[in-house]
Amino acid sequence: MAYQLLRFALSSRHPEPRMFRQPGRLRDTYDAVIIGAGGHGLASAYYLARDHGMRNIAVLERGYLGGGNTGRNTTIIRSNYLTPEGVAFYDESVRLWQDLAADFDLNLFYSNRGHFTLAHTDSAVRTMRWRAEVNKHLGVNSELVGPEDVKSACPQIDLSCGGHAPILGALYHAPGAIARHDAVAWGYGRGADQRGVEIHQQTEVTGIDVEGGKVKGVNTSRGYISTPKVLCAVAGFTPRVTHMVGLRTPIFIHPLQAMVTEPMKPWLDTILVSGSLHIYVSQSARGELVMGASLDPYELHSTRSTLDFVEGLAAHMLDMFPFLSHARINRQWAGMADMTPDFAPIMGKTPVEGFYLDAGWGTWGFKATPVCGKTMSYTVANDRNHPLIEGFGLARFENYQLTGEKGAASVGH
Repeated sequence: MAYQLLRFALSSRHPEPRMFRQPGRLRDTYDAVIIGAGGHGLASAYYLARDHGMRNIAVLERGYLGGGNTGRNTTIIRSNYLTPEGVAFYDESVRLWQDLAADFDLNLFYSNRGHFTLAHTDSAVRTMRWRAEVNKHLGVNSELVGPEDVKSACPQIDLSCGGHAPILGALYHAPGAIARHDAVAWGYGRGADQRGVEIHQQTEVTGIDVEGGKVKGVNTSRGYISTPKVLCAVAGFTPRVTHMVGLRTPIFIHPLQAMVTEPMKPWLDTILVSGSLHIYVSQSARGELVMGASLDPYELHSTRSTLDFVEGLAAHMLDMFPFLSHARINRQWAGMADMTPDFAPIMGKTPVEGFYLDAGWGTWGFKATPVCGKTMSYTVANDRNHPLIEGFGLARFENYQLTGEKGAASVGH
């Protein structure tokens, strides 16, 4: 099989074009500059070019495409949030996800699994019932189920969780899914490139030129760019960029770690999340168990993983699945989660004219990738916030009008 694949790869009869071009020098002027070549930045560039006809765009990335949080997440997709703003926003994202592979003509390994948020206490059951009612009211498929339904969907689970935290019920969200994160980044990158957008990797933004409260240009490690519009989509590096324009935000950065096991035969058909055990897990198309936990309890701009994390997460996994005691950990990693006080993002226009912010995604940015691209491209193109992001503006912290999503995002997933 390996020899046949090699013959196919080297055959001139089956040429495979590059995913996207490698642009040369930076132009002197662009209609818009997007900082960050992750999922959100590339999706915004893609929809700006496709839906709004803006093609003279530069996407600047200090590292490599998809090398930040887009490539460091656990790929869970859902819309079972708690606030009306959050539910409507993420539900639109789930709708966009379902057609994304056809848009790209690229297999994203999108897999509908169903999503169980486990409840281990009476108060957690009440919260799940509350979320289910909010979801139903807004047309999202979620329901409160009992422990027997969890056992039916996943016979391997120990409902007593080792006697530490017995499962009393769960919020079941049928549309819950997973997708291949790097394929999403490359799909948006290729689509943007095909429409004329330039993606400049290894290009660091060192400053943003602001005059009279308006964006005038961007200083980079490869020269100066004149532009009237800058979109910041850099996740854990957001405070560094907002500092360049003199903008204060309530964002704080925490490491968020994850790990995967060695591949094994498929057995976990659904997605399981436990706020009490601080764990979420699904099985990838390659058979790996993809696992994560809550944020590290300290502020740190670092992607270094720790032994304490893997020991704690492994112990909680064994509470749920004792038969995994011989499973081997293949690798672990960390990302930098940009957290806000109300666990909702900061999106849209800012007090600096021409500077747009897509940040504060914390642990739930991957699932919002398509809808962020749609709404931020609209916002940049029209210089007014898209209706779906009205509840996510930066001014809400000054006006004490928070969008409290902690009840639906209290575990890092």
